[in-house]
Formats: sequence, C-alpha cells, structure tokens
Amino acid sequence: MIFITVKFTVRPEHTDGWLDRVDAFTRATRAEPGNIFFEWSRSVDDPNVFVLVEAFRDGDAGKAHVESDHFKAGTEAMSYAVASRPEIVSTEIPGMDGWGEMGEVAPRES
Repeated sequence: MIFITVKFTVRPEHTDGWLDRVDAFTRATRAEPGNIFFEWSRSVDDPNVFVLVEAFRDGDAGKAHVESDHFKAGTEAMSYAVASRPEIVSTEIPGMDGWGEMGEVAPRES
C-alpha cells in the first residue's frame, strides 16, 4: 500500500471554499480502482490548514493517479488557493491494504 499525507496551507480568502474547490478531484480519485481511501481533515489549530490522508493499492495505482486528468486539473485548481507549497509524506507499507485496528483503545460502556 502506498500511504500519503499532504498538508495544504490555504490562503485565508480561499479557506471557506477549499472543499468545494477540491470536490471533483476528490470524487474522481475515490472512484479510481486502485484508491483505498482519500480523506480530508481540517486542522484544529489553524483553520487555513487542510490535511489529506490517502492510500493506493500499489505503486502502479499511485502512478495512474498522478498521471490522471483529474489529478492535473485538481492540482491546477489548488495552485490558485494555496499559500505555500504543500508538505508531503509518502511511503510504501508492505502487506497493508487499508486501515488496521488500534489495540490500545476500545469502546466501553460508561
């Protein structure tokens, strides 16, 4: 599994519209056969920071994603709203195919 996290700092005047700006890109990426997950979050410390957590089946799926028309259109649209170059962590995790369970926390009755 290819696991990627990207932090986007968005210009304040584009913050409220960010999720609309990336909506078509998000939907198209989630529809890719090699996509495992593609999830946006917003920082609780800085309302102008959005974090994308994504995973792809393998390197071929990641390559297909980066070479897709919707990737090119999405990154083009994002470039008009970001305040700086996004920060990225990208790594391959052999043997994984999605989220695993965390062992230290389990639901309890109150």
